[in-house]
Amino acid sequence: MKLKKTNIESRLAHTRKASEGESRILEEVYEILRKDEAHEQRISENLKGNRAAENNAFDFELIDTSKIYHLHQIRETCINYRLRFLDIRYFKGEVPREAVAKIKAIEKDHGIELKGFKLMAPSKLFKLEDKDDPLLFAPIGNGYYYLIHTWGNDLHPLRRMLVWPFKNVINLSAVVVLISLLATLMVPQGLFSKSSTAAEFWIIFFFMFKSIAAVVIFYGFALGKNFNPAIWNSKYFNA
Repeated sequence: MKLKKTNIESRLAHTRKASEGESRILEEVYEILRKDEAHEQRISENLKGNRAAENNAFDFELIDTSKIYHLHQIRETCINYRLRFLDIRYFKGEVPREAVAKIKAIEKDHGIELKGFKLMAPSKLFKLEDKDDPLLFAPIGNGYYYLIHTWGNDLHPLRRMLVWPFKNVINLSAVVVLISLLATLMVPQGLFSKSSTAAEFWIIFFFMFKSIAAVVIFYGFALGKNFNPAIWNSKYFNA
């Protein structure tokens, strides 16, 4: 059997074709990466809160209804747990890659550009980086918001109880009265007189109440604190 001779020119041309094919593949890959980088850059700009929006045109055939929340529900949760619901531009932490990836996926599936991001988080997260759990929302319209991503750790299990006194002035007054009563009961009997009387008890209680109330009022005014319903959507740090 006689072997066919190799035409070096044809082999050279074949190599050039293969190289050109590889170049086209590389160019396509570079173009995909360039577009992906530009997409992420645009998302990063939107996450800085530079582009405001009151709604996003979600495709309701694809949307996860379990992640839709009304402003009233968000407000109630913020008040109960002393959280804030503010534009993303006030957030001083770093949005994780997982959140960016979810935004990219939603934009691709729905064919939209998400804007107007808001964040539900403790007050300190809007000034300092922290480990508590922010919730990232995008507006749908008519007071509804779509939950995109949650990150960080869960809130302390006793947080709702710990911030309950700051819900309103009635709660705070009740706590002050309770602490005053406990402090009065801790005073040893006969400390101020040989026989304990009801009048003496109420005098001590009144003294304790005034002292504790004065400390609470001074703390509130000195640090510019306010009740939960007044701060849930306030952008001011000392609220």
